[in-house]
Amino acid sequence: MMHALQRTLRSIHSTVQPPKLTKLSLHPPKCVEMEFADGSLFNLSAEFLRVYSPAADSKIRSVGGEKVIFGRRHVGIMSAEVVGNYGIRIVFDDLHKTGIYTYSYFYHLGSNKFAHMRNYINILKKHGLSRDPQRTK
Repeated sequence: MMHALQRTLRSIHSTVQPPKLTKLSLHPPKCVEMEFADGSLFNLSAEFLRVYSPAADSKIRSVGGEKVIFGRRHVGIMSAEVVGNYGIRIVFDDLHKTGIYTYSYFYHLGSNKFAHMRNYINILKKHGLSRDPQRTK
């Protein structure tokens, strides 16, 4: 379900033109803040961005046929690099770095942040998983 959701989100955010990005601030390790020409201001946490990474290999576990990313509550942002004039690649401290977040995807995530987070938490609950990292024994 998570994979299908991400595929749908990608198609939605690629067909609707968001307002122009006017400001992007990286606040490692915790968040990215962005402002758009329509006045929208979004603050997206590292955990949220990691879970909704547009990369195909974002260390997803298949649980009951659903793709689920879990245990990322304390993930941090180490760095980011601009990709062309359309997005950034974020390097997380769990070494995930293959997702390119387009500015339109940022706008989509920010505009739907609470619904996405609620969906993520519901999927974790459904599978008995946690936002917290697994303890090593």
